[in-house]
Amino acid sequence: MKKIGFLSFGHWSPSPQSGTRSAGDALLQSIDLAVAAEELGADGAYFRVHHFARQLASPFPLLAAVGAKTSRIEIGTAVIDMRYENPLYMAEDAGAADLISGGRLQLGLSRGSPEQVIDGWRYFGYAPDEGESDADLGRRHAEALLQVLKGQGFAQPNPHPMFPNPPGLLRLEPHSRGLRERIWWGSGSNATAVWAAKLGVNLQSSTLKDDETGEPFHVQQARQIRAYREAWKEAGHGREPRVSVSRSIFALVNDQDRAYFGNGKDADSIGYIDDNTRAIFGRSYAAEPDRLIEELRKDEAIAEADTLLLTVPNQLGVAYNAHVVEAILKHVAPGLGWR
Repeated sequence: MKKIGFLSFGHWSPSPQSGTRSAGDALLQSIDLAVAAEELGADGAYFRVHHFARQLASPFPLLAAVGAKTSRIEIGTAVIDMRYENPLYMAEDAGAADLISGGRLQLGLSRGSPEQVIDGWRYFGYAPDEGESDADLGRRHAEALLQVLKGQGFAQPNPHPMFPNPPGLLRLEPHSRGLRERIWWGSGSNATAVWAAKLGVNLQSSTLKDDETGEPFHVQQARQIRAYREAWKEAGHGREPRVSVSRSIFALVNDQDRAYFGNGKDADSIGYIDDNTRAIFGRSYAAEPDRLIEELRKDEAIAEADTLLLTVPNQLGVAYNAHVVEAILKHVAPGLGWR
């Protein structure tokens, strides 16, 4: 069995060809797609966060709304760029969204990727300390968030408060018990996957990572997952970790599917995410269900993961994206033993 959810970047464009023409459309359609996915039997509704872009940016109002409109499906991010975040304010927002959903929040974090503007986190009031990189900044913010999510008191109470305080040091409220174990780290390298394991957070691995060996993407990603699991075991954590991978997968079951994706790319590609980092981008999958099953059976990283996030073309509308998810659940997942 494998958990299957969708991952939306929440793109919007005023173009007449887009089914998502405004930020309001992107937000409301995201809620509707989560509701539809739950009705179809999917396991997760995940959203990407990008700043200074015509995409989803502020995740917690959306997550809270999805949590209020659904009852079973996991809701999460993949990922929030921690270079932009105030960890304490984020802990309050996350606690509230988790309580609204009844403990279904799966919060994916990362140090971030190249953004739409140069050093965008500086506009949010954050900067690396002396000797730090921006990646160090993101990881420092993440560690601060994890600390306060434990729910331990750390703030000295006012001796003359407006309202009575409980005894001892105060913690942030609202606190949601168990959220600390539902934090994930989006890792683009083997080293950061090992770091995440030592920290005791779940692992998200996307459709790109550092090209560390020259092997096919799925082989490198599988090695990354195995390195993470070994580091988790060595760290001696008291629970089993979760691992997700994301993929663009389309089962071609009607003419509309074939028109959109019948001639898609089916090979990995190489590029650079900054001046020094060579990255490998994983292939997309688009084929008739029987052929798709055979192709996916060979993907070593999907086999290693317990959760699969299907990246969806959100500007094609809620109905079509629900169809994309349903086609995988109905025509592909049973053949692979995922359902």
